[in-house]
Amino acid sequence: MAINIKELKNGSAYIENGEIYKCIENHQMKTGRLSGNYIVKRQNVKKGGIDTASYTPNGKVEVVQIERRPMIFGWDEGDFFVFQDPETWEETRIESFKLEWEKNFLIGGKEVYISLYQNQVLGIEFKNQNEDFEIIETQPAVKGNTATSATKDATIETGYVIKVPLFITIGERVEVDTTTGEYKGRA
Repeated sequence: MAINIKELKNGSAYIENGEIYKCIENHQMKTGRLSGNYIVKRQNVKKGGIDTASYTPNGKVEVVQIERRPMIFGWDEGDFFVFQDPETWEETRIESFKLEWEKNFLIGGKEVYISLYQNQVLGIEFKNQNEDFEIIETQPAVKGNTATSATKDATIETGYVIKVPLFITIGERVEVDTTTGEYKGRA
């Protein structure tokens, strides 16, 4: 079903040039008195890459319906990640290269959704955009270093390194945006 670009909502999937994209953000860039273009931050669902695309205000996109199945992350087999259906315990393996970004936030037992289009596994989506993780490594705050936007590196339980405010310590739980990898606050 083709819709006008201004009707494209965050999380919607659409096809363009044979590729399936998921809209992360859609906003209008106005310039002077002109109506401006729509800038769509999107993720290539099959390849995982994130980019932006510009559309005219009267542009149209072909929206597709992506099926989402709840699954539980089991383990990493190197070339594959294994997920299990919470009711039947049937296993689904997804190639590691399809989850290059998502692997930074995968913990055994975490509930996710597997995305399918025409019964082909495309990737995964987290239940929430902001997920909470434990800080397992970070430097202590230096007394007197109180600049308002000062940050330091911190490693979350998956091994991914994020920037956090100076007051965050080892063992604290923090919320991380799984689409950008940014610290959002204490959990």
